Parts: sequence; structure tokens; C-alpha cells
Amino acid sequence: MRPVEIKEGVFWLGAVDWNRRNFHGYSKAHKGTTYNNFLIVDEKVTLIDTVAEEFWGTLQCNIAQVLGDRKIDYVVANHLEPDHAGCLAKVVEKYQPEKIFTSPMGQKAMKAHFKYEDWPVEVTPTGTELSIGKRTLSFLETRMLHWPDSMLTYCPEEKLVFSNDAFGQNWATSERWADEVDRYRLEELMANYYANIVLPYSPVVLKTLATIKEMGLEIETICPDHGLMFRGDDCAWAIEKYLEFAEQKPKNKAVIVYDTMWHSTEKMAEAIACGLADEGVSVRLMCMKNNHHSDVMAEVFDAAAVIVGSPTHNNGILPLMADMLTYMKGLRPQNKIGSAVGSFGWSGECVKILTKWLEDMNMEVVEGIKNQYVPDHEVFNKCYEQGKAIAAAIKAKL
Repeated sequence: MRPVEIKEGVFWLGAVDWNRRNFHGYSKAHKGTTYNNFLIVDEKVTLIDTVAEEFWGTLQCNIAQVLGDRKIDYVVANHLEPDHAGCLAKVVEKYQPEKIFTSPMGQKAMKAHFKYEDWPVEVTPTGTELSIGKRTLSFLETRMLHWPDSMLTYCPEEKLVFSNDAFGQNWATSERWADEVDRYRLEELMANYYANIVLPYSPVVLKTLATIKEMGLEIETICPDHGLMFRGDDCAWAIEKYLEFAEQKPKNKAVIVYDTMWHSTEKMAEAIACGLADEGVSVRLMCMKNNHHSDVMAEVFDAAAVIVGSPTHNNGILPLMADMLTYMKGLRPQNKIGSAVGSFGWSGECVKILTKWLEDMNMEVVEGIKNQYVPDHEVFNKCYEQGKAIAAAIKAKL
């Protein structure tokens, strides 16, 4: 895509990765993604972030279209992850900027990653202001949102924030602004990105939003490093959504995620789903053989209850459930009710193991159900009543 002037003298450059499906090696990006970076043409021409290394040609072309033969004076590195700093070394080599600005932890990451010796790096702790001519850039360190090096860059004259990964979505589009696309789809992709990337850092999100409010920053444009940008009233909408995401208030919804060998655990899970649905709880029944862990996590994100199921396998649980629980625990979901279900042939450890995972994630545990061999009507009734009991716990929690 060609450069887009988003404010007079401020350009979106970026690259649209239409074919990306594997995001960061662990999450699905069903709609592709974008790597947004920005160029401010002022007395000091300033580049904000870069793009993934494979789009180096695109970045050079976009810079040339805006600048012609004019040079880049400053580079701001808000984040050192390779999809945003993948071309940093090439930018330094080709354009030889006077200064590279980054956070205190960004300097450490830059040194470790690029092994440079003579780059003109300057550290910009929170509160640092940089004049680039008619405009000022100020920096706000957002350590662990979502890497230690993360920071935001704010331009008060344009009321514009370059937000790094915050407010991002994985969506390859020809549109650049949130007001040009379907709002429901946008919110869904924002939530999916948050659930799989930002969720563990929700306390940092809340702290950052509070700091921005205390500082009284006026924001008319938000430019994340992935997906659509926000302008006008959409900025308040995006901030409100992030506040909602970070608070992790559960909805009247349950997710049953399971794996099964000979369908006994699956049938028990279906009976629990019936009990939940008959009490008016929205239910997602997701088998790990047919769903990627990041898609499951997108559903778990706003659910009040998570029921996990697996038969006993080699004195443990099935591998796909171990993968799912490892992934879920790392993302640290909060405010959930948990329960377990599983069938077994002889040793029967599955529910005990699954329940331990739920306890380790600080979930309110409703005692699980296990059954030897094939469940009968009595077991199905027990599972159905289990669904109703979990529904009651959800209603008490909401």
C-alpha cells in the first residue's frame, strides 16, 4: 500500500501482510495483519518504528515516495519486537539517522539484539520531551505492555499517540481507519488480539490508562502498530474498550474446552452444555482436535466459566489439553469459575489433574465429574445438573 497522510506532514507507511496466518508463532491471524510505522516530516524528519524485515523493500519505497532525497534525522523505536524493529538495522545503515530514541529497557534490548557499537542511541525515560521543529514528541514508558522495552510516543501539537502494540488488531485491509470498517468485526479482532497478546499485562493497561487520564493528554488520533487507526470519537471508543478488556468483567457465558478419545468425555461435556444453556447461559463447546488454542482463548476471554475436559491418558491428560492449559495459564485470565470433566478406564487421574490447573489459575472451582468407561443416563443427568449448578454460580457472580 502507498503512504497515507494522516495529518499534515504525518504519514502512515507500514506494510500489509495479507498472507500472514501464524502470528508470532503461537496465535492465529485469520485475517492477516499489518505492520504500521509512521513518518513525521518536520525540521527533523522522524521515523516511528519500522516493519517486519521481509517488507524492507516496501519500507524503502514508501519512504522515498514521501521524502525523495531528503534524509531521516531521527528514529523512534517504541518496541524492539522483530515485526516492528525488523528493519531497524537496515534503516540505520542506509539512512544514518543522527539519533535513535528508545526507552531505558529498549536500549538494553537493542544492544542485545543488534550487537551495535556505534549507533547514536539516546534513552528517553517517561516525561522526556523532544523538539523536532514545529512539533514535540513526549515519551511514556509502558514497561511490560507487552515487552519490557515498550513505550508510547505522544505528539501534543497533533493530539496524536503512537501506541505501539496497544489498541492493535490483526487485520489486513485496504482501509486504514476504524471508521471505514465494520465495527462489530473490528471489536471482535481487537478482543482477539487482546486475549492472546495483551491479557497478562492488564494491570499495566489499567495503570497506563490512569496515567494518561492524570496527565490530561488530549487524544484525537491513535496509531497502533497493527491494524486500523482511530480518529475523532473513535479514540474514546477504543480507550473505553481497552478499559473494559483490562477489567476482565465476565459475561453470562461459559466455554467448555475438551479433548476426547472415544467420545465419552465429549458426551459428558455436551450434557453439561445442555444444563448451562437451559439456564440461559451462552455456551461454546470447543474440541481441541478442531480448534486452535488462540481461538479458544478468544472465547475464554470474556466468559464467566471455563469447563475443561479430558479422559485419563497414561496417568495424565491428553496432550492437546495440556497444550491448551499451558497456554491459558500463561495468559493469566481473571474472574473465572472453573470445573473439570473426564472419563477413564482404570487409573482415573484426569479430573484431579485438570482441577489442579484451574486452581493454579485462581479460578473458583466447582467440583468436577469423572466417570469410568462409557457414561449412561445416570451420568448424563449428573452432568446436566452440573451444568445447572455452574450456571447458578455464574449468575451469583455477575
